[in-house]
This record gives sequence, structure tokens and C-alpha cells, in this order.
Amino acid sequence: MSGERALPEQASLRYLKLEAKRRRAAGEFPTLHDAQYAIAREHGQPSWAALRGAVGAAERREGHAVAQLRWIAKRFVGAGEPGWCEPGEEELREHFTADFLARNPPERLIARITELGPALRADLLVTSQTPFSAQGRLPGHLVTAMTESRPPYRLYAVQERRLGERISDPRTARPPVATAGQVPGQVTALAARAVARFGLVGLALAGAETARPTWTAVTGWASLDHAEPLRADHVFPACQVTMAVTAAAVLCLAAAGRLRLDDRANAHLTAIRLADDAVTVRELLAHTAGVTDPAVLVAPSVPALETVTGRVVACDGKRGAFGYSHAGYAVLGQVIAERTGLAYEDAVARLVLGPLGMRQSRFPAGWPARALAEGQAADGHRAVTGYAVAPDDTFTPLAGEVSVFPAAGGLWTTAADLVRFGLGWPSLLPRPLAAEALRPHASQRNGVAVGLGWAVNEPLSLAGSIGDAPGAAASLLVIADGRHACAALANRQSYLEPINGAVLHLLGGGELPGEGERLH
Repeated sequence: MSGERALPEQASLRYLKLEAKRRRAAGEFPTLHDAQYAIAREHGQPSWAALRGAVGAAERREGHAVAQLRWIAKRFVGAGEPGWCEPGEEELREHFTADFLARNPPERLIARITELGPALRADLLVTSQTPFSAQGRLPGHLVTAMTESRPPYRLYAVQERRLGERISDPRTARPPVATAGQVPGQVTALAARAVARFGLVGLALAGAETARPTWTAVTGWASLDHAEPLRADHVFPACQVTMAVTAAAVLCLAAAGRLRLDDRANAHLTAIRLADDAVTVRELLAHTAGVTDPAVLVAPSVPALETVTGRVVACDGKRGAFGYSHAGYAVLGQVIAERTGLAYEDAVARLVLGPLGMRQSRFPAGWPARALAEGQAADGHRAVTGYAVAPDDTFTPLAGEVSVFPAAGGLWTTAADLVRFGLGWPSLLPRPLAAEALRPHASQRNGVAVGLGWAVNEPLSLAGSIGDAPGAAASLLVIADGRHACAALANRQSYLEPINGAVLHLLGGGELPGEGERLH
């Protein structure tokens, strides 16, 4: 058939149903049946039923990411036992990319997988997959993986997060609950289930829709050691969600004529420079500049930028292709500083935080110190303690490290402030420029589009940003037309997108994302 298309990489019936609804709503077809029939024919199938069968067959075939996860489980199932030989670097390079092994040296990688221990003896439960990405569950663990899109399909990303089913810290048995504003009826119960399922110390949720006040619901503890209940005004690290705020500040400068998106970034830099003089501001915003990240992204306090990147920032990646880059956003922070004549933190406060009423948000130089009285920091902000899970399945506090790049991961905020940003940032810009930020500029290897500071899941009509770091996790989701926004913050490294997606669904913000449907 002429014009026939292959099934999308994320070949799910949900995806195709949404596509049919979208095309009918756009006026391409008079009925949903007509839209479904047309989509089936476009994919070489004689009917919607036949397309459904083809999708089912595709979903039943295991992709490359699942195959690699199964190799890990099989290869490491006897780790630490007599007679087991750990894989050498040559064997690891058959299954992991060179970039991945540079970030995760073999000795550390082997030790981390070995820690999974008995969980590797259980069958991997695959909860979602595409040919090149997968999410699955082992007892007590959530695992995600992504591979190259070409042979030999090596892993370039693997994440493991502890779930709550094996955590047994008696201090979290009865988590306190607090609310502010008119919280939707089911949110409190949803938060309680999420804290138990994902093994969280504290969870802050907030949401709002156009012309309605923001609400906040918090569950759990800001500090277990101080028995300090979480409150709506506690601040958390926003992690990489900071990048959306940095992008908004850059776009404000573009709207004011202080720079153009297609300018060479080096034209606005003097203190540091990019090794590739052709890289543009737009490419930095879209993670397509090829800027190289340092090996370590956190420290006890924020160092001088030049001590981390050097005066010439390396650009070893492929320009034009998506490559998530903290250092690229650090460069954007320097552009903001040099174009405004202010420190990055002060410029963003003036351009974004102040106009949107984000009064609890700031950029501390280190994990905020805790004063003796009620855990309140000396600057008047209440800050959470970050936690990890100890080998005995209890929570242990972390020393507290922050992003070395404030413009990439340095924002501390409340869930309510994050929602104010999610709903309000377009108001800072001319409408065409705001739309440009949500236009796909590149595609990640999992098929999700990348805008300017945002990930864009077009089938679900969602834009958002997620991030995590030792002792923290953050998620911001916005319906593409700006009607609803919701935020989730936690003081343990975890995966918050399913929780935040469920909240957005409760707000009436579209279909509920599945456990494996994510923005990044």
C-alpha cells in the first residue's frame, strides 16, 4: 500500500487509540470509527481489529532492553557465591556502552548489581517495553533500561530504585498527613499508598488548574531523626526540574531582545567558552549541543563553575543528536549571568521566581543547615533531610550534597511553588515563544520529544520535567494546553512519575499514564 507506515516504536494500542481520537478531534474524520480504519490502513492492516492483533503480537515480542535485563539477572544470579567469576571489562563492553561504563566504572557497577542479591533469583516481571526500552520489577526493586537503537543494542542507561515492600523502618509506620487548600478527595489516600509502595520518607503533592487556587497535600516526615512531620512549606531539591526554570529565564531574555535562540552561545560568553564554537543557544536548550558532563555532578557545596568545567567546556558528544547534558545547562546559566550582569541565582529570581510568586524557591550554596528550633533553617526556610535505604532495610540520612551546577539542578522549592511555575511560565513570554518551547526539537531514544527545557509526550498531550539525586526526587507535569499542572517532591531518590501522573488524572487532566509511560 502506498504511504504505508511501520508501527511506532512505542507500539501500544493506547497510543493508536489516542492518535485516532486526536485526528477525529482535529476534524480529519467525521467519526472515531473512520479515524481508526484510516490508521489501520496506513499501517498496512485491513481493519482496526487486524491492527489490534498486529500490535498485540509486537507487544508480545521481547525487545532488546528486556533481553539485556535478562542477561544481567542470569549473569549475576550467583554473584558473591563460591565459584562465581565476575565479568571482565571486555564482557561488560559487549552489554554496556562505553559512555555508560565511563559513568559507572566496572568495579562499582559489579558491586551495585551484586547488592541486588536474592532479587535476581526471581523472575523479572516486565511492566512495559518498547524495542529499545523496558521497565520491570524484581522483588523490592523497580528497574528501567534503555539500549542503543542499532546492533549490538548495548545498554546506555540502567536505573534501579528500591520499592517500599521490603523497607521495614518502624519510624514510618504511621506517617503524618497535612494539607493546604482544597485538596481533591482521593489525593490523600493516593499519597498514603504511594509512600508505602515506593518506600518514601516524605512526599509532597500539589496541583492547580487555571483560575483555581493551588492545593498541597504532604505525607510523611521531613526528618525522621528529629521526628519532624513534613509540612506544606518544607523545601526540597527540585533536581533537574531546575532546567525548565533556566530555560524560561533564557526565553525571557530572548523575548526582551537580549539574545536570539539561534545565536552562537560563545557570542554571549567570556568567563568560559564552549569547545565547539558553532553550538547555539537553542541547541543547549534542547540537549543537542553535544556538551560533555563531568564524572561527578554533586558536591557538599556549589563550586566555582570553571573549577568543574575548565575555561573551555568539552563538547565530545554528537552535535544535533539528543544527549542529556547538565553541563549544557550550566553554560546557559553563565549566558544568563553575562547577559544580565547578575549572578545566575539573582537573575532567575528577577526574571522568573519573583514574577510568578515563587516566594519559597531559592538556590542555596549547600544543603540547607538545620537549626535546633523545629528544624528551621537560619534563612527562615524549612528544609527536608535526604534519605537512602540502608542494608538492613531502614532509612539512613545522607550527608547532603547539592548539584555542582545551580542552573541544571540547584533549585530548592515547595510543591506549590513548582505548580505555580508549571502553570505560569507561559505568561512571561509572547505566545509564539512559549509555543516554541513545547515544539519538538529532538527525540530521545525512547521516542519522547524534547522541547526547550521540557520533555513533551505528544500522545498523552503532556509536557513536564523529572529529576532525581541522592536523597531527592522531583516531578512536574503540565497538560499541554496549560489547564492543569501537578508536582511531586520526595526526600529519597525514587521514581515519582507514576504518582504524579495519577494525581494529574484525578484533576481531570487526561488519560492516566501507565507505569512505564514516562517523559524521559
